[in-house]
Amino acid sequence: MTDNTVSRHYAPLARLGLPIVIGQVGNIVLGFADTLMVGHHSMEELAAASFVNTMFMLFVIFAMGFSYGLTPIVGARHGRGETAGIGRVVRAGLAAATLLAAALVGVLLAFWACLGHMGQPAELLPLMRPYLVVNIVSMPFVCWMNVFRQFFDAIGRTEVPMWVLLGGNVMNILGNWLLIYGPGPAPELGLLGAGLSTLLSRAAMAAAFAALFFASRRYRAYSRGFRSGRAGRAGLRRVGALGLPVALQMGMESAAFSLSAVLVGWVGTTALAAHQVMLTVSQLFYMVYYGMGAAVAVRVSYFSGQGDTAAVRATAAAGFRIILLIACVVAVPIFMLRGQLSLWFTDSREVCSLVAATVVPLIAYQFGDGLQCTFANALRGIAHVRPMMLIAFFSYFVVSLPLGWLLGIRLGMGLVGIWWAFPVCLTCAGALYYLAFRKKTG
Repeated sequence: MTDNTVSRHYAPLARLGLPIVIGQVGNIVLGFADTLMVGHHSMEELAAASFVNTMFMLFVIFAMGFSYGLTPIVGARHGRGETAGIGRVVRAGLAAATLLAAALVGVLLAFWACLGHMGQPAELLPLMRPYLVVNIVSMPFVCWMNVFRQFFDAIGRTEVPMWVLLGGNVMNILGNWLLIYGPGPAPELGLLGAGLSTLLSRAAMAAAFAALFFASRRYRAYSRGFRSGRAGRAGLRRVGALGLPVALQMGMESAAFSLSAVLVGWVGTTALAAHQVMLTVSQLFYMVYYGMGAAVAVRVSYFSGQGDTAAVRATAAAGFRIILLIACVVAVPIFMLRGQLSLWFTDSREVCSLVAATVVPLIAYQFGDGLQCTFANALRGIAHVRPMMLIAFFSYFVVSLPLGWLLGIRLGMGLVGIWWAFPVCLTCAGALYYLAFRKKTG
């Protein structure tokens, strides 16, 4: 495979990935806005929202990963021009998403019932419970929205989810202002108002996706296939067989970072504050990588459907090079501003010093993170997802957490030592994903 062959894939990947990146950065801005608006209403509500959102996000990521199983199916059919077949896949995807939503709602209700036994401050429970309930109600809309989003991404219309997500974010921020603070005749509901605003925006985004799919003339061929098909057991099994491994892989990766907070808590309060700052900064890298990784999955699935293995491998190589270039561009200002990063969040000198030291392993793990993001999505694009579960378990639970404990706790390196485990585990995962991809496409 020559460089010229690989280079032909740069522009198509950028066109696909940029709208996804913009949509994801919009989600980061929304998260900041939610945090700031709730925090200005009361610190108790901010604390309650932090706990609920952290736990609920694990379910959101799992649901998102499950929907990724649709990309290789839709993308391959798109490569073969099977529009009616794609409509039938979307029908099966919505049926599977409904079943998944029912299961997740059941688990979340059990979680809600156990809130009082999780050691949380008693004064926060009256704030947590209603806020969690409205988030639970929104879970079906999250699952349905994911299905439509993967449909539009997989047929190359990534700008559609971008505009829907940005519109939903604007609606959520406006709803927060109305329902948290209660200006004029609007009720002042505080944290509950933030939850209701999120619920309404998620329902509106799901409705917007559905309206575009069923009412737009551009997608009429797909909607006809949807109406003519049936969500049989074979279709549900196909979606589940591809979606569940990706959901588990993403869940384990997210859990590794979340569980590392337990180790950081053993170090101390300052380390926890610095860890939160570092997680926030690392989201900038992750969301950009996610956009390009999703574009890799779409393009790979398209060429896989055409049986063009050479283009599949060239697409993955081009995607990895783009992600490395992005990492270099973003890493430079992060490193240069490492002494000022924490000042956006706190004026503590101790936190500022610790964040500046932890930026080094953050930058060091960008190679491994880019590698694992590229080839995990390439494996998703060729529907070779089962190895991803085992690789994720080994990299994030067998390597990352024990190594973080060894460096951070046992050897006394603290937060910096815990973060040095991430370059190792992410590079390990990336290398194993790459080997699995090369073996499958060799």
